[in-house]
Amino acid sequence: MKNLALSAVMICTMGAALAAEDARATEAVARDVLGPLSANPYAPGSTANAAERSDPNSVTNPHGPYGSRVSPASAANPFATATPTLEDSAGRYRGKLSANPFDADSVSNPYGRYGSAYSPDSINNPYGAGNPSAPDSPYNRYGQGLRILAPQ
Repeated sequence: MKNLALSAVMICTMGAALAAEDARATEAVARDVLGPLSANPYAPGSTANAAERSDPNSVTNPHGPYGSRVSPASAANPFATATPTLEDSAGRYRGKLSANPFDADSVSNPYGRYGSAYSPDSINNPYGAGNPSAPDSPYNRYGQGLRILAPQ
């Protein structure tokens, strides 16, 4: 009887954990994709595409909420903390697209996991996530780049 009660508690706990994981996955899917961080000038929505500067939600639009130097959600604001995030095609987090060199997750932090030239998770490492031959790399002129997600 004691084992049966313990099994029931474990099943309920596992069910709650799975429900929480599903909620997080749904929340991640619901975030707006602002476009790819890519050196490919022909990719639609790419940061290298000159036509995207007029898109109000582009990180390259200096007057938009994600490209302005004064917006609290902007990748160009060196003091912003709630900035767009980067994700590869497999859904792996690749840091915050931010000019803030003090944010631990910023790609501009030279000592952080996502900004260091020596970290395998950094887009600034030419042998890691920033490899110009990788299809997900933002430096591949023919690749898809990383997805830029709006801040939560």
